[in-house]
Amino acid sequence: MDTSVTIIGLIITVLIGIPLTLVFRSNITNRAKIKEIKKQYSQNNHYNFELTETQNKKILSLDQKNKGFLFIDFSYKKETVYFVDLSNIVLCNLIETTQSRLGTISKVEIELVHKDTMQKEMIPIYNIENHLLDFNCLFEDHKLAKKWVGLINESL
Repeated sequence: MDTSVTIIGLIITVLIGIPLTLVFRSNITNRAKIKEIKKQYSQNNHYNFELTETQNKKILSLDQKNKGFLFIDFSYKKETVYFVDLSNIVLCNLIETTQSRLGTISKVEIELVHKDTMQKEMIPIYNIENHLLDFNCLFEDHKLAKKWVGLINESL
């Protein structure tokens, strides 16, 4: 009786312990990657991305003092990083692309308009092709994008 209870206890411990260990290792690796990317784009500590938010494998960081914006997306096969010097930006908008008759949002992007050239730079926040069955991501990413468009416009 004692042996079977011990074996069952060990099996349950292993079944719970292995996934937790993998999750913690993944989080440590992601934090190290994020720190490394921030350091790379800080341009010799000129930018200090003190305001940071993470959601759905997306990291948005802002340096309000030196006007720098950093967007990192780990949700694709290869991570994508966008860095924008906000001192060269005149306007920031939220662009929602909807599918025809359904009115379903298929894309959410942050549009940044450059001062000198009036050229528009699009930063993709949500794309339905990448999150086909997960509509929670749409709601969360849309809310996140609205918040950050407001923060960026305050910094301009």
